[in-house]
Amino acid sequence: MRVEIAGKNIEITPAIRERIESRFDKLAKWQVALINPHAVISKEPNHQFKVEAKAGLPGSTIVASAESDDMYKAINEVGQKLEKQLNKVQHKGEARRNDKSTATVAMEENAADEEI
Repeated sequence: MRVEIAGKNIEITPAIRERIESRFDKLAKWQVALINPHAVISKEPNHQFKVEAKAGLPGSTIVASAESDDMYKAINEVGQKLEKQLNKVQHKGEARRNDKSTATVAMEENAADEEI
């Protein structure tokens, strides 16, 4: 997968590039085509690292950011946030079906009570 990686006030080394690409590769288990994934790593003046990531999906977009003293920890946090969002997007239809079926059952029970 091709991930665009940019750095602000920091040089992107091969190790950083590999870590970010591996976090995006973990999103492949949901079998969704990521559209134009990219990440931006910046070093803040207070010695904090800020990582922001964004990827498009068919019909939506997932965005995450994290700050930490350790750059690799921030990268992992962003990866986890992206996974949670992708999981939520993938199971959104199932959640709606469950809500509808629960509402239908409740309406049928109310109708049965009214008939008695």
